[in-house]
Amino acid sequence: MLRCSRFRINKVILKKHRMLKFIRIVSLSLCIVAFFNSCKKSDTSNSCPVTNYNPCALQAPASEIQAVKDYLSANGLTATQHCSGLFYIIDAPGTGATPAICSAITVSYEGKLTNGTVFDSSPNGGPFFLYQLIAGWQAGIPLIKNGGSIRLFIPPSLGYGSTANGPIPANSVLIFRVDLKSVQ
Repeated sequence: MLRCSRFRINKVILKKHRMLKFIRIVSLSLCIVAFFNSCKKSDTSNSCPVTNYNPCALQAPASEIQAVKDYLSANGLTATQHCSGLFYIIDAPGTGATPAICSAITVSYEGKLTNGTVFDSSPNGGPFFLYQLIAGWQAGIPLIKNGGSIRLFIPPSLGYGSTANGPIPANSVLIFRVDLKSVQ
């Protein structure tokens, strides 16, 4: 009787051991699958969340527009006012594709403050999806075509607003020179 009981106990222990081994293998497999799925490259396709984009929907307040006008006047520049309050000078219109809000663009640019301090520049920036950039770029970049060049004078509310961003103080008028290299 003792032998039969011991056999049954060993058989139960063996079954539990096999079950634990199976659970460990399944758990390890799931961990490996999860690890490799988390290492996948992110989706670079453009699933644009913007529909019915209106570049005139966001408008800078009159005080900010006046600050840009004062800068332009003090520097002897004649610029065109966009419906958003952005001012621009098209240096070269370009001849290629016109970017839309969901386009991926590659640009050469320089950004500076009204005191002349350069806060950012890139000879070959991007690609960026236009809808992910500041409102001033969203409104201004589509004014030129691929291969074009534009200067943007952006009121604070169409830039970084009342929040400082790195070397850019809060409520700064931004000045960009942008060369549109490609539109996708």
